[in-house]
Order: sequence, then C-alpha cells, then structure tokens
Amino acid sequence: MKLVPLGDRVVLKQLEAEETTKSGIVLPGQNKEKPQQAEVIAVGPGGMVDGKEVKMEVSVGDKVIYSKYSGTEVKLDENEEYIIVRQNDILAVIK
Repeated sequence: MKLVPLGDRVVLKQLEAEETTKSGIVLPGQNKEKPQQAEVIAVGPGGMVDGKEVKMEVSVGDKVIYSKYSGTEVKLDENEEYIIVRQNDILAVIK
C-alpha cells in the first residue's frame, strides 16, 4: 500500500527516539518522548490550496522538524506508522 498526499500535505516517517540520554541513562520504552524529527516519504503536488498558491519546498528524503501536535497518525500494514501533515506544520529542514 502506498500513501499519495493531496494538496499541500506531506507524509512523514518519524525518526527513532533516543534510547539513552547524553549522560548515559537508559530510558524505558514508555518514557521515551517521540522526537519531532522525521523523514519525508511523499510530497503532495501543491498548487491552489485554500485560495492561495502553494509551492512545495520539501522533497522526498529530506529530514525535517515538525510541530509537536500537528498531523494525523496513520498505521499501514506491517506496522508501518506515518504522519500526514500540512507543509506549514514543518518548521525546518535538517541539513
């Protein structure tokens, strides 16, 4: 199954959370905070969205930081989890 985003939507795959802190403390599974970093899996076509011209500024493979409470979580077969967000919920691209 493949997700194809519409309009200014972007499909993200969340990067794995750190299992140890910088000081070396191992975090149990439920205490790991989900990072707001993800990899772009698919990008919508952009175009006219809500009466405004939207140019897509991210591309597949980019690592990005997105807003904490944004998007819709989607679980596909084989337990693959993705997040679908609007492009304006992406705060930065990691270079």
